[in-house]
Amino acid sequence: MEDLNTISSATNLLNDKQGFALKTTSFNFDVPAKEPVVQNVVATANLQCALDLKQVAIKARNSEYNPKRFCALIMRIREPKTTALIFASGKIVVTGARDEAQARLASRKFTRIIQKIGYSATFTEFKIQNLVASADIRFPVRLEGIAIKHFNFSSYEPEVFPGLIYRMLQPKVSLLLFTSGKMVFTGAKTREDIKVAFKKIYPVLKEFKKERKMGI
Repeated sequence: MEDLNTISSATNLLNDKQGFALKTTSFNFDVPAKEPVVQNVVATANLQCALDLKQVAIKARNSEYNPKRFCALIMRIREPKTTALIFASGKIVVTGARDEAQARLASRKFTRIIQKIGYSATFTEFKIQNLVASADIRFPVRLEGIAIKHFNFSSYEPEVFPGLIYRMLQPKVSLLLFTSGKMVFTGAKTREDIKVAFKKIYPVLKEFKKERKMGI
C-alpha cells in the first residue's frame, strides 16, 4: 500500500474537494448526547494491476485526472455516494462511505469499473484506514481550561481556528472539540476506538463544563 503520508495526502485532497474537511457544518449532530455517529469511512484496496490513469480518465465517467496537482485519478460513484483516489500502481483510497459495508461495496464497484475499461483488476487487500465520527454532549465547554491542564495532548489557537485538537494516545484517535460541546473523532480504525475515546474524553469535558449565565 502507498505509505501513510500518501494516504493522508490523498484523503486530505478528497476532503477539500468534497467539502468534508473538519467543519461542524459537514456533520450531522442531530443525535442524542453520548452517541458518537460515524460520518465517514476511509478505506484502501489494491487492484493488483498497473493503470494508465490518462486512459482511465478518458474511458471512465465521473472521473478527473490532473497529474500537475496530484498523482492520482479522482473517480466518483453515486451509490453508495463515494469518491476514490486511484493510483497508477493499482492502489485506491475510498472515502465518503457512511459505514464499513458501504466502503467495501464502493471499493468493489470501483474495481468493477476498472475491469470494464479493460484491466485485469482484482479486489484485494481491503482495509479500513480511518473512521470519522461526530458527537454532541449538549453542554458548553471551556476549551482554554482543557488546553492548559492537558497541554501535552492539546493544540488550541482560537485566533486561527475555534476548535481544540486533542490527540489521544490510547486509542490513537484525534478529537476536534468545540466550545458548544460538539466534537469530531478522526483516526480511529474501529468503532470500539471511537467508543473508548468518547468514554475517556467525557469526564474531561464534564470537568470543564461552562456554566450558563442566567438572565436577569
